[in-house]
Amino acid sequence: MSGLHRNLAALAALLIVFSTEKVQGIEPADAQKLALNAMPGFSILKADQKQQAWLRVGLTGFHLPREGTRAPINVAIVLDRSGSMQGEKIQRAREAAIGALDLLGADDIVSIIAYDSDVNVLVPATKLTDKEHVAGIIRAIQPGGNTALFGGVSKGAAEVRKFIDDKHVNRIILLSDGLANVGPSSPGELGDLGASMKKENISVSTLGLGLGYNEDLMVQLAGKSGGNHQFIEDASELAGIFRREFDDVLSVVAQGVDVTVEIPEGIRPVRVLGNAADINGQSVVTRLSQVYSDQQKHVVIEVEIPADLAHVAVDSAGAEITKPSLLASVSVSYMNMVTTSIERLTGEVSVSFSSSDEKVNASVNKGVMADVVALVASEQNKLATDLLDRGDIMGCRKSLEANALFLDLNAEKFESETLNELARENRDQVQRLQGVTSNSAPAAQSARKSMRGYQYESDSQQSKTAKP
Repeated sequence: MSGLHRNLAALAALLIVFSTEKVQGIEPADAQKLALNAMPGFSILKADQKQQAWLRVGLTGFHLPREGTRAPINVAIVLDRSGSMQGEKIQRAREAAIGALDLLGADDIVSIIAYDSDVNVLVPATKLTDKEHVAGIIRAIQPGGNTALFGGVSKGAAEVRKFIDDKHVNRIILLSDGLANVGPSSPGELGDLGASMKKENISVSTLGLGLGYNEDLMVQLAGKSGGNHQFIEDASELAGIFRREFDDVLSVVAQGVDVTVEIPEGIRPVRVLGNAADINGQSVVTRLSQVYSDQQKHVVIEVEIPADLAHVAVDSAGAEITKPSLLASVSVSYMNMVTTSIERLTGEVSVSFSSSDEKVNASVNKGVMADVVALVASEQNKLATDLLDRGDIMGCRKSLEANALFLDLNAEKFESETLNELARENRDQVQRLQGVTSNSAPAAQSARKSMRGYQYESDSQQSKTAKP
């Protein structure tokens, strides 16, 4: 059975999602607190049968007015100035970095690091009281040499640490167009570096320019640290992407978000999609580095419910008795970046069981189900990437086409424009591979970078669009 068919079978069996219909201590929608607001995919499950199900725990960031109070940021801008950055690339990179400074205030802390064969701190971490001085230093950056990417990120982290605390949004923004060829250079090594930074509440956003960089390395670094990742095909896009990245940094409302989900005995947690997590017995533990204003982040978990726990009671007349059953207890702690206090949320998730297929189907929550489908489709896109890496171009294309159809069908079923957009992205990747016969061809490399960017965006919910 193919990966897609296994995913479809899991969905068809009965997709549930994990959530809280009623969360203790939840605040009004306009309060400056996160909302623990996930909902079950199916509030009624099929009785008396073993089933695979999905859980989701959702957290929505409160609205932060553009002119309102925000957390100060502590950001290191790490720019590749290797020889491959000559010409338009370095010019656009300088312009993008200077333009981003306009979004910052005098209380924000900025450092500028440039790297080629060597790494230089051009602007040590300092409050941004003289933007023109910093802009002048950026304008003077010239390309030449190799790519000491690991050293550049490490030096950026050292600058961020000078002012690090829980009340700052601590971020490194890394731009590179080439392969790391000085110092540690494997995806695993950079992923380990990102994981160590996440423990310090430092996230790394990686911006890959052109076709020469290692997307696996950049995705690992961003993913393990909780930052963003972006594939930039053309240098002319740099200014807009830098601005979008800084908009994200300036809209962080919570960080250090620790989520613990306790599954009742008898229900088996199987796996977590999208977000890295530890499953220890009946506990699922994960950390979401940051939540942005008006953004929903969620954790999706697959569980197995045995038939003997899916029992439905009946009264003396033989009618089913609706009796909620606990599926999970959820606890969340996080640093509120506006109130600068540690806050906690708790909730419970319950569902009922019925022998009626009609009742089960009618209990679907379409928004939740669309989120599950998006993550399942990301897993299938990863399988297509594996086929591309093995040189099976035709197999990769067929897998992407099947994934697009899977997304189309569920977009209609669950009335989701997001799934329609993901289907279009899969078809765009198919088009990039049109006529390609080797996975080393530029078109194949472009498709692969697009696929890895797609997977990262889906898994990390990188988009800031909040969902109900």
